[in-house]
Amino acid sequence: MIAESIHITRTPVTLRPDQARVLLRPFNPGGVRRIERIVARILALPEGQVAPLLSEVLTEFSGRHQKIGDIFLERFEHVHKLLSLDGTLSEPRKLLIGSYFVSEYSLESAALFNPSIVPHPDQSGVPANGLRFILSLRATGEGHLSSITFRTGMIYPDGRIEVTNASGYLGEPRQIPTPLYEKALFSRKLQELGLTNAFTGRTIDRLGQSFNLDELCCRVEEELQRAFERDGVNGNAETAEAMWRLAESNYEVQFRPEQELSERIIFPTAPSQRNGIEDARFVSFQNEDGTSVYYATFTAYDGRVVMPGLMETADFLRFRFITLNGPAAQNKGMALFPRKINGLYAMISRQDNENLYLVFSDNVHFWYDPKLILAPAFPWEIVQIGNCGSPIETDAGWLVLSHGVGPVRQYSIGAFLLDKDDPSKVIGRLREPLLKPTEAERRGYVPNVVYTCGALVHGGQLIVPYAYADHATSFATVPLDEVLGAMR
Repeated sequence: MIAESIHITRTPVTLRPDQARVLLRPFNPGGVRRIERIVARILALPEGQVAPLLSEVLTEFSGRHQKIGDIFLERFEHVHKLLSLDGTLSEPRKLLIGSYFVSEYSLESAALFNPSIVPHPDQSGVPANGLRFILSLRATGEGHLSSITFRTGMIYPDGRIEVTNASGYLGEPRQIPTPLYEKALFSRKLQELGLTNAFTGRTIDRLGQSFNLDELCCRVEEELQRAFERDGVNGNAETAEAMWRLAESNYEVQFRPEQELSERIIFPTAPSQRNGIEDARFVSFQNEDGTSVYYATFTAYDGRVVMPGLMETADFLRFRFITLNGPAAQNKGMALFPRKINGLYAMISRQDNENLYLVFSDNVHFWYDPKLILAPAFPWEIVQIGNCGSPIETDAGWLVLSHGVGPVRQYSIGAFLLDKDDPSKVIGRLREPLLKPTEAERRGYVPNVVYTCGALVHGGQLIVPYAYADHATSFATVPLDEVLGAMR
């Protein structure tokens, strides 16, 4: 049952997974010996056969990928370094070798879901009282591997919502070769991970106030060698590996400016993301100096451990990935408030798979001392509650969308209200769901689920992009005053 005083409008806009959207990814068919055998067979081909074979490959796949020749050459260079190939090879043969070490991956073959929505940084040309937005989505493909994809759209003055058709091309960003790490911040993260010891202390002491990955690796290798010469054993290998993993989980990437937003794919690359990047909750964060930046909390999964992380971008071209640390940086569903409160960052989080907590911090990367603010209370949320995106500031207080799990593991979307000056105080709550699955929305990858990772308010309407059945994405709108008026 949904409160009678709330009038939900489901829009006809629906985004479904498209198996034709494919990304070229590195293909590693085996160890070095097998790669050697594959390359040897290609090198044995007569030169007159190479160009026709390459032409056939390019004819078949160039229409599916931009700059495919550059990707083939990049993979050839990787194989070249791996095998230390001798001799001068023709350009066509290099391209042909590279083509054997890539494969297509269908990003959203299984699902396109769990959206969040934020205002686009470029509002030029938007009609009066309209809004251009960016929609982030979780795309899931083969092996249940999740990545982050994007769409753009418009909310028109009459309330109509339109999402721009996605480009047929997909591309990954380039990793910034030498991201800089702050010594104080890196040391604090080592301490949070329980890695502070004599070995890490000596290594960090020999680094500057900022350093890159190459400098860190060099210092680590030197300390490993010194420890071996001094003690005759190497007992610091696991610590060294953990330091590398931490550094590799904090990195920056850059997309090409000419890539449309729907062509930009954030694919799992760091060790902590090996099994996917899930449920990005984007928010336009207002700094105290009047500037703004986009943050997104997300969940990284390596197949064993769930690790919350933070993305940061000003333009959706360059992204910085940062690990979140501290005893409160755990579990899924962390969502950042869109500004500081009383000089502190604030986050809604779920610490125990059942309840919602509030956490404050003076550093966006570190989170301590969670305070319980909300527990399951109504039949539709008895199993657990969690947040559905960053809090939205209204005149009445902070509006937070929540999810509740009830009978037959049905997920519904609810809402509650926090005091604007003291968000530890819950001042309103919906007794019934705001949105629950219709009969048509029950069928999909995971039945009986509606879920969102972030909504916004525009023109007096609460705009809620939502996923259903962990499969596809649609939109619902509801007058904000009706939601606030139904709070108890």
